[in-house]
Amino acid sequence: MELRIGISGWRYAGWRGDFYPAGLAQRRELEYASRALTSIEINGSFYSLQRPSSYQRWRAETPEGFVFAVKGPRFVTHMKKLVGVDAALGNFFASGVLALGPRLGPILWQLPATFRFDATRLADFFALLPRSTTEAARLGEKHDDKLADDRVFLDVDEDRPLRHCLEVRHPSFDSPEAYELMRAQGIGCVVADSAGKFPMLTEVTSDVVYVRLHGDTELYTSGYSDEALGRWAERIGEWRAAKRDVYVYFDNDAKGFAPWDALRLSEMTHAAGSSSSHR
Repeated sequence: MELRIGISGWRYAGWRGDFYPAGLAQRRELEYASRALTSIEINGSFYSLQRPSSYQRWRAETPEGFVFAVKGPRFVTHMKKLVGVDAALGNFFASGVLALGPRLGPILWQLPATFRFDATRLADFFALLPRSTTEAARLGEKHDDKLADDRVFLDVDEDRPLRHCLEVRHPSFDSPEAYELMRAQGIGCVVADSAGKFPMLTEVTSDVVYVRLHGDTELYTSGYSDEALGRWAERIGEWRAAKRDVYVYFDNDAKGFAPWDALRLSEMTHAAGSSSSHR
């Protein structure tokens, strides 16, 4: 089973001269990070549609076997709140995501904290999601004219499965009905540690466990002690023993802890090919 541990995003000014060596050109930061870690979560796609040329460049700058998770757009989750999103989903999947080819991993959908569990709305949304790259290209053909022709990429070199994971922040999702719906649709329930601000759901609902570590004691700003990382390493061991693929992303990036914590957890779980010193 696959285990990948990485970071959410990679371009942070505060990491320069710390995680990134002093003098490293900004354009080489992804190249550097992708050789220290096994996966990165692309979060720029949450704020706006990216260009095919960007996805193509990111693929070219990363080594064979590296995987990106891609965060779905907030226009779908936060603005439209999953309703009437056919064209928006088409725009997203036509915008270049498929240009990642074999480096395309899980798709993350994050709901706002005000979004309560709504079985009908969720089921309708899940039914729209493509479960393979070929299906994604077919959905991308339904993009609207908001996406210019030169920003459309629908090539599929090989049909690959697509897996979707849902990060929720409202306690109403902690219910048997919600878990059963995700399980029936093969949607992974994200395990999100938000320093207690939002519920942390640990129910396994698909063959992939997607973990987002936003901060141990303070949201986005605190690092994880060896003791805390050890607890996560134990959980990872249990998920892997249950034959689940595990993707872990550190999002405690505000003070630069994320990459160091990812490296340390990688050492603990033997996920990385090389080790590194840490704070």
